[in-house]
Amino acid sequence: MKKIGEHAVVIGASMAGLLAARALADFYGTVTVLERDQFPGADIPRKGVPQGRHAHGLLARGRSVIEHLFPGWTDEVVASGGIRGDIAGDVIWVGHGVTIKSAPSDMIGLLASRPVLEGHVRRRLLALPNVRAVQGCAVQELVADAARSKVIGVRAKIGSGPEQTVAADLVVDASGRGSLSPGWLEGIGYVRPEEEKIEIGVSYTTRVYRRRPGELNGKVAVVVAGSGPNWRNGVILYQTEDRWVVSVGGYLGDRAPDDEEMFKLFAGSLPTPEIYDIVAHSEPLGDFVSYRYPASLRRRYERLAQFPNGYLVFGDALCSFNPVLGQGMTVAAQEAALLQDCLKAGEADLARRFFAAASVAIDTPWDIAVGNDLRHPRVQGPRPAKVRFINWYIGKLHIAAQYDGVLANAFLRVANLEAPPPSLLDPANVWRVICGNLSRRSRLRDRVGQAGDPSAVASSKLET
Repeated sequence: MKKIGEHAVVIGASMAGLLAARALADFYGTVTVLERDQFPGADIPRKGVPQGRHAHGLLARGRSVIEHLFPGWTDEVVASGGIRGDIAGDVIWVGHGVTIKSAPSDMIGLLASRPVLEGHVRRRLLALPNVRAVQGCAVQELVADAARSKVIGVRAKIGSGPEQTVAADLVVDASGRGSLSPGWLEGIGYVRPEEEKIEIGVSYTTRVYRRRPGELNGKVAVVVAGSGPNWRNGVILYQTEDRWVVSVGGYLGDRAPDDEEMFKLFAGSLPTPEIYDIVAHSEPLGDFVSYRYPASLRRRYERLAQFPNGYLVFGDALCSFNPVLGQGMTVAAQEAALLQDCLKAGEADLARRFFAAASVAIDTPWDIAVGNDLRHPRVQGPRPAKVRFINWYIGKLHIAAQYDGVLANAFLRVANLEAPPPSLLDPANVWRVICGNLSRRSRLRDRVGQAGDPSAVASSKLET
């Protein structure tokens, strides 16, 4: 590919930063990743990734994009103890209080710990001859040209050394949701981007347990999305051949306790027994760890009338979502692919083109995450008619998808960012939703009609 610059700098060695650097490596003579942390010698959690000890899985779309950027990466993760699996056929999915039908699909996801996923990307990236990383490096501010029309580098401090200028043709901020870009841009004469924030107060507690052959009837994961009445969520994910990772939590400060008996009770409050069964009967292999995520945050850089040349914002620094939905790494991978496409057209007007393309890619996962969070009656945010209708319709879809593998797979294709949400409103899918809900009513009537069975009447009232 055509080289369009001598040096690019990426701020942050998160998954987003690593993937951004991979996109840049094809177009710049040298790519330097500046990371505040020191990289661990093994694939273990590090300070700069606070979610590194919690449950992680890679959606089908994310796995396929990263595999394209680093051919053979999936096999390397599997060789390190991870597992690839059919997103629809190998996972138990619970949403809107019901378990949807498992059915084979072509959506292949990847399960491994976050340090393993990130470690293999980092090693593959740093094996490229024109990519290097500087560890223990804290970026202080942007450096602009005299006209303040272009970012020409950053001021950074490495370890205990003096501040120095790192010159670059392009700087990409992938420093995460705590990004200082709004203030940095203000410091060189630009306005801050608009922000959209949905306060959700999500928190979860995680523990690793011994995995035994045959558990979960061969499934590799259970995913429970928060729904009324208690709005609690939880996951069990395969982590290695002999380990499960379990994370459970809730909204608005409803945190699972880091006490063994109370943690069991919390897991038992979920609308399916599998997570409780693992927590209650499996050997714990570590301590409890907790995490709190206050709000989903989107910074609207694409709406700025003016933006300096030579600078981009990427990954969670651009938009961060409710982590329970597992979209972050996949969105970062999509942004890396979009960045490559933008760079193929040259550096002219790069920021405007990239932010516009990234905004379109972010729209779907943002709408999914925010729309789902706004189902909770205490989460504050606008609920236009479209959001209310979609949430109502998805609830009806789940009811039908309990018995309809086609509908279940259609929903999971959207959730895995493999298909646009409007696909769920295709006439064939709408018809299946209608028929599935009519069949449910028929089943309820049959139960009520069972003579001399008062439990059937009670059951029908509960399901209605």
